[in-house]
Parts: sequence; C-alpha cells; structure tokens
Amino acid sequence: MERKKSRQKALLDMATHSEGFRANRAARQKVLVEDYVELISDLLSEGQEARQVDIAGRLGVSQPTVAKMLARLSAEGLVTQKPYRGVFLTDAGQAMANKARHRHGIVEAFLLALGISEENARIDAEGIEHYVGEETLTVFEKALNKGLANFMKTLPET
Repeated sequence: MERKKSRQKALLDMATHSEGFRANRAARQKVLVEDYVELISDLLSEGQEARQVDIAGRLGVSQPTVAKMLARLSAEGLVTQKPYRGVFLTDAGQAMANKARHRHGIVEAFLLALGISEENARIDAEGIEHYVGEETLTVFEKALNKGLANFMKTLPET
C-alpha cells in the first residue's frame, strides 16, 4: 500500500503555522484538568472517596500540588470539596470526565487494533487522547467500526 505524500511546504504562512501551535498549547493546558476529573470520576465510581492523598498518590504528585489544582477545578465549577469527605464532581466535571474517558477508549482501541501491546496502548492513549482533534477521533472510530483490527490481521508481519 502506497502512502500519500503531503504536498505542504515545510514553512506555512504565519497564521496557518501559528494555528497548530495555539491548538497544541490549549490542549496542554487542558491535559491536567482532564486527568484530574477523570481520576476523581474513576475513584468515585469504584466506591472510593476521592481524597487529596489518593489523588496525589495515583498521579505521582505532592498533596500541595493536588490542593492547588483542586482549587482551580473548584473555581472552574468542575468539583466541590466537602471537609472530611473528599472531592466530588459537579455535573460539568462529570461530563468532562465522561468525554475524556470516551476519547481515551477510542484512542486505546485504535492503538490496539494497530497491534500495539496492551500496556503500551494504555500508556500512549493516556498522552495522545488530549491532543486528538474531533475529526481525527471520528475517523479513528469509523476505522474501528469498519473492522480495522481485522484488516490489520491480514497484513504480513514486518
């Protein structure tokens, strides 16, 4: 199968060039927020409390770092905190967590369909999920629904 070659020049016009960088910066700012709300949702759905100490341990950061982020999430209307009861998601926070989880699932399934190992697919999906645009995500999902995994099995080993 021959790959299509991009006909784009290496150096695009300034507006087009900066558009990609702006989108990437916006995604980077969103990454932490999505990781926190997704983890809080996971902890709560497993019947656990979402406490600062648990969040810090699972994300590998300090409790003061978690406290700062929880203050930000609270200010953005994504979480509420109750003294001695932990952290809870607002409806907006839960919606964000659901969307992030859905995106993660599609990206991970796509990587698995390509033949990536389960461990690497899980790890890579955790990073990639935040940077995949809606169009790309839709195409990933379409490819999965049309049997990408079965197609990949027909290709010769390289």
